[in-house]
Amino acid sequence: MMNLKDILVINPEVQKAIDENRPVVALESTIISHGMPYPQNVETALTVEKIVRENGAIPATIAIIGGKLTVGITHEEIDHLGKKGLNVTKASRRDIPILVSRKEDGATTVAATMIIASLAGIKVFATGGIGGVHRGAETTMDISADLEELSNTDVAVVCAGAKSILDLGLTMEYLETKGVPVIGYQTDELPAFYTSESGFKVNYRMDTPYEIARALKAKEDLNMKGSMVIANPIPIEYAMDYSYINNAINDAIVEAEKLGIKGKETTPYLLDKIQKLTEGKSLTANIQLVYNNVKLGAQIASELCKL
Repeated sequence: MMNLKDILVINPEVQKAIDENRPVVALESTIISHGMPYPQNVETALTVEKIVRENGAIPATIAIIGGKLTVGITHEEIDHLGKKGLNVTKASRRDIPILVSRKEDGATTVAATMIIASLAGIKVFATGGIGGVHRGAETTMDISADLEELSNTDVAVVCAGAKSILDLGLTMEYLETKGVPVIGYQTDELPAFYTSESGFKVNYRMDTPYEIARALKAKEDLNMKGSMVIANPIPIEYAMDYSYINNAINDAIVEAEKLGIKGKETTPYLLDKIQKLTEGKSLTANIQLVYNNVKLGAQIASELCKL
């Protein structure tokens, strides 16, 4: 019989911080393998960890390495995932037991990162954007497993909203149905990944990491399961024009439909296509919004440890 202690591998630095109630921020690994080309993916991942440290927290990049749920992968393991790129399985909830049983590698999505972070006792996770309800989902039923995980797993997620390739209105409706609050950090409007504009209101606005940490602590004290989404707009100097990026997204979606691309391959394809259509501007925006989110994630984790 498999024992969790044999499967869950926590970096000693991360475990020490958890034991001492010091701030830790979980980070995903899909962005390394599926988010951008090598070596830019590795450079970005290492910079993300550096920003977390500069803001007073310990980074815990999460991946499945040789079938082990690894919390706080090494720089060598980050490089390994970066070099393997798309050959690494993009791992969501459904993939975890298969990869563990086969002793294979997996780059964790938002859902899988949340699950493993929760197993390790990490309460704050920072990423780029969450998955959601895809456009046309009323006929395709293409809905990210991230949303179900947000309703079940007690890990707060700092993001730049949902990815703007999605149906943001239906995504907000789904989160409302599941009782997941969407908090706007210094904004009343849901950010749309590449832009701070979406036309949709968040549930609550909060203006300081301390205020967010207090809400997270209250949820914990009330023993309420599920996540909070902390929607953090991309810095204005890196935000893309709303009409410009939406035109690129629409063109990419049309192309994906023509090629019959579906399921878990949709998001990587669309992000890559949008990058090409925008001549790399979307990738620059993507990187900067991740940097912005991990900084806020570290600040929230720091405040939470004080409560």
